[in-house]
Amino acid sequence: MPLDAELAAALDGMPYVGLADPVRARAAMNDLVRALARPVGDERAVVEDRVVSGGVPVRVYRPRETPAPVLVYFHGGGFVTGGLENEHERCLKFAGEDGIAVVSVDYRLAPEHPFPAGFEDCYAATLWAHEHAGEFGGDPERVAVGGGSAGGALAAAVALRARDEGGPPLVFQMLLYPVLDDRMATPSMRTFTEPPLFNSGDVRHMWRHYLGGRADVPAYAAPARAGDLSGLPRAYVLVPEHDPLRDEGLAYAHRLIVSGVPTELHHVPGACHGFDGIISARLGRLAFEEERAVLRRCLSGRVDTPIAK
Repeated sequence: MPLDAELAAALDGMPYVGLADPVRARAAMNDLVRALARPVGDERAVVEDRVVSGGVPVRVYRPRETPAPVLVYFHGGGFVTGGLENEHERCLKFAGEDGIAVVSVDYRLAPEHPFPAGFEDCYAATLWAHEHAGEFGGDPERVAVGGGSAGGALAAAVALRARDEGGPPLVFQMLLYPVLDDRMATPSMRTFTEPPLFNSGDVRHMWRHYLGGRADVPAYAAPARAGDLSGLPRAYVLVPEHDPLRDEGLAYAHRLIVSGVPTELHHVPGACHGFDGIISARLGRLAFEEERAVLRRCLSGRVDTPIAK
């Protein structure tokens, strides 16, 4: 089906963040964040910027009621753009209204810092969040990871490494239109070659910047390359129809399912990459509310309750 009319209208005139030139991309991302921003403020969450293990900057959102489940969140931006402001509104909602302690990670960006720099930052922040959860009202027994786009890749990769190395016992991974496969061989990658927001040309530039020309691509860089997905934490995967990443998200969710990982998959017809950040459109609002409901349920331990609608 065609792109949702409300999403198309909202995207008309918005800044386009192409990833060919990182400097221009970062300026465009700042413009896009400002275009999508809404007034925020919630007295039920205390927000603090910190620098944690290894010099990684994070923004911690502490809800009023503690101990609270913990979500370590990684922003999107093609590994090249973005920062803490990208996710500020989202994280305030999670903490102030949903009672989740959030650690938002300002990881290093490519191409100045190609893989594994940003990934190492994300894993270090996850270790810190688990080990120091009590300092910000978090429950170390209920730690999850999540992110959108490149942030989804980082969340999936952190979950893989935590399993492989006996790291933090993560209970959940939220993968929103995740970047997963550098091979770019899917039908959706061949189909969505033009804007809006993100297209296969951007994906090509993204991998060039992030991988820095390396020929050996490990699973921690491109999680679809992992040979074994068993033993990973429960997952939620959101996949928009009009997204070059669509098919790799569907394939990864299917592999999680057949590997015995409890997985919820939501494919959204008419939606584009990053649509859950476009709250002026009904599809965006519904997706974000579902994400919040899934987080509340899966981090509460009540895993048998259907998704709230």
